[in-house]
Amino acid sequence: MAHIAVPIPSLPGKQDIEIEVTINGLKQELHYRVELFYWDECEFPIIDRAECIRNMLARYDQDWTLYYIGAPTETFVPITFVKRTDLPLQRKLAGAEI
Repeated sequence: MAHIAVPIPSLPGKQDIEIEVTINGLKQELHYRVELFYWDECEFPIIDRAECIRNMLARYDQDWTLYYIGAPTETFVPITFVKRTDLPLQRKLAGAEI
């Protein structure tokens, strides 16, 4: 699958992103959310950051599903979600040959 990169600024809070694309005349709407998860928000001070992310994701809004975990910094990790109802379309587009 081809990729188009859109830079998203690292701002605090949730960033809801709606993208409408037209591929070969077929319009598709995709919904993403980028959120910064701060290490100091971990429920328990733990050394294992993967466990911290796992715990934060377990409590996340169930209308969204994990799409991508970005490069962590010393302060936070950016995580991208896709709207759960868009997931079948995401999988279809990922498998489509262009």
